[in-house]
Amino acid sequence: MAQVILENIYKTFQKGVSDRSPNSGEGSPHPSAAVLRAIHLTIQDGEFMVLVGPSGCGKSTLLRLIAGLEEITAGNIWVGDRLVNTLPPKERDIAMVFQNYALYPHMTVYENLAFGLRRTWKASEESGQPSREAMTSAKTIPSWAENMLVTTTRQLPKGLQYRSPREQEIDRQVHSVAQVLQIEPLLKRLPKQLSGGQKQRVALGRAMARNPQVFLMDEPLSNLDAKLRAETRSQIVKLQRQLGTTTIYVTHDQTEAMTMGDRIAVMNAGQIQQIASPLELYHRPANRFVAEFIGSPPMNFLPVQFRAPLLLTHEQFRFTLPEAWEPVLQKYDGQTLTLGIRPEHLSVGAPAPKNLPVQVELVEALGSETYLAVRLNGATASHHIPLQVRVESDRVVQMGDQLWLAIAPDKLHLFEPETGQAIALPKHSG
Repeated sequence: MAQVILENIYKTFQKGVSDRSPNSGEGSPHPSAAVLRAIHLTIQDGEFMVLVGPSGCGKSTLLRLIAGLEEITAGNIWVGDRLVNTLPPKERDIAMVFQNYALYPHMTVYENLAFGLRRTWKASEESGQPSREAMTSAKTIPSWAENMLVTTTRQLPKGLQYRSPREQEIDRQVHSVAQVLQIEPLLKRLPKQLSGGQKQRVALGRAMARNPQVFLMDEPLSNLDAKLRAETRSQIVKLQRQLGTTTIYVTHDQTEAMTMGDRIAVMNAGQIQQIASPLELYHRPANRFVAEFIGSPPMNFLPVQFRAPLLLTHEQFRFTLPEAWEPVLQKYDGQTLTLGIRPEHLSVGAPAPKNLPVQVELVEALGSETYLAVRLNGATASHHIPLQVRVESDRVVQMGDQLWLAIAPDKLHLFEPETGQAIALPKHSG
């Protein structure tokens, strides 16, 4: 197990190869595209860190840099006390689980699980630094002869196979991992005979069997259906807690991020927007992007005018803020701000100047709760913004209904419209 430290990581790609001008004979380089910029991130020993963000934000590229599958443009990557910038992937003691499973189709589940162990053992022998198991195994014949005996007798009945001390240790580790993942009955099957969930567990098992310092997981559940995804998600979390291995998990699904991570790093356009626990991200987003990305349905946003000391005005409502906002909003007097409110923090209320008059455009009854898509009545085109509201499931609402929505005063958020940065209350105030 190890701490992973990313120091000021940059990654750029050339947009194309050099163009050669037929007149000058000189190469004119294409501009480079910055994929990652100024990434600073520390993943603690044994922590489950989730990288989340929209497609193309750079999260998978960052994972590949840690694995050694891409070269960094600038910065440092530390795994434990080792600087791994120039180390090849096999020397970083990292195991990666890919989105497409990457199982060998001609190998049984057992052989897929054992393959990485055999490669690791072979690499340690070639480097002159054998593993702990290798050093404690009795050597009665040369390694080349042992390897040949193991390979040539592997397909024979079990009683006729040559079982070297190394193979006995590999067998023990394979069955130990298979037992944890509940795939022991599948060890003799080929990948084509497995379901999607079973393939994913085999891919996890192959990574686990190596007992690496760090697990890297690149959207491993994206190919599963909703039910299987939820089941496998809980299995991964339980396994990580059981093994205590430092894990970096990439996903674009904010539900996965919220339910799996000890901490979450929200990324956008190649930069980290905020690093925090799931609930911290939800209740205290650092900017509008995080507020909109974390939470389903997303947060609602409305432009409002602020008048000191505590008044928010919109053409359809006037709202007085709690007193805790007064000291942090003094410098915004007379300015336009963005009001953010989550769907569950709007409730059906009585007609009043402080409430929002809306018309229901869509009703989504989910059984346990109901979501409403509404629009403000009488708002100008510039303020004609759709809103989403979550109401209790037993409330009867129909399309076209006129409602008044009350804002929960202690749950609202305010953002600077130009920068998108949150205007934060002191922690003891909200």
